Amino acid sequence: MDVLTIQTLNKSFGSKKVLYGLELSVPEHSIFGFIGKNGAGKTTTMKAILGLIKCDSGAIYVMGEKVHFGQTSTNRYIGYLPDVPEFYSYMTMTEYLTLCGNLCGMGKADIETRSTELLELVGLGQEKRRIKGFSRGMKQRLGIAQALLNRPKLLICDEPTSALDPAGRKEILDILLAAKEQTTVLFSTHILSDVERICTDAAFLNDGKIAMQGTIAELRGKRSSNGFFIEIEKKEVTDTLAEAFSELQRTEENVLVFHGDENRFFYIMQYISENRIPIQRIERIEPTLESLFLEVTK
Repeated sequence: MDVLTIQTLNKSFGSKKVLYGLELSVPEHSIFGFIGKNGAGKTTTMKAILGLIKCDSGAIYVMGEKVHFGQTSTNRYIGYLPDVPEFYSYMTMTEYLTLCGNLCGMGKADIETRSTELLELVGLGQEKRRIKGFSRGMKQRLGIAQALLNRPKLLICDEPTSALDPAGRKEILDILLAAKEQTTVLFSTHILSDVERICTDAAFLNDGKIAMQGTIAELRGKRSSNGFFIEIEKKEVTDTLAEAFSELQRTEENVLVFHGDENRFFYIMQYISENRIPIQRIERIEPTLESLFLEVTK
């Protein structure tokens, strides 16, 4: 079942067209990476899903129910973390989550139980300070707890790791991975390594249109590898090979990279064999999402 379906969505702001017949489907219990360069239309799409902006044409369905601008009944299925979440800084986390739970119509006992559970999930269970003393990463984690409070079917995160250091990014990605047990996760990003690390599915957004989408395995399979690493034992031999074959590019003192036709690569291997050149490693270069993204959006 698809938690989210978008059909031929079009949106313009004045003379600037942002979305061009966008089509997207997000399967249940997936972690879905919504990938695009800055300005590609990711945030516009997310606001349309939340019913916060009116699109020119097309349709959006959440859990099979159509989204209508200004009538946000479908948001009962959605938890949302904006790229820069804002909080009442004078509150404690428990006070803030209690406020959010009351606004959602949750019972007192449920709010208390759920808040404790989620603060443990995001690694803030022992934190007692008020929110004004929180770092950016801590605020992102609290934002995820707030977004999961009412047990949404779909958790939407708008570039949740873009302003964090490597340690903070890892923490947020680990939390999103854990949240998959409870919900479907859709997060927008332009950081391809984040998608490769935790996502099950992804879509490339380019100039307001979906250029490609599918499971991570399907996307990687669309681009076959045409390269190899060759690690030679002796630096002097590496120099000789690099001079003999223009296709070989040096990356380290004794490592060469080959890009090109495999028949040509086999000819190089024949040369190495005939001349009994000692090799430490030959490794195929696996295709990456980054290389595929650059290929389809250039």
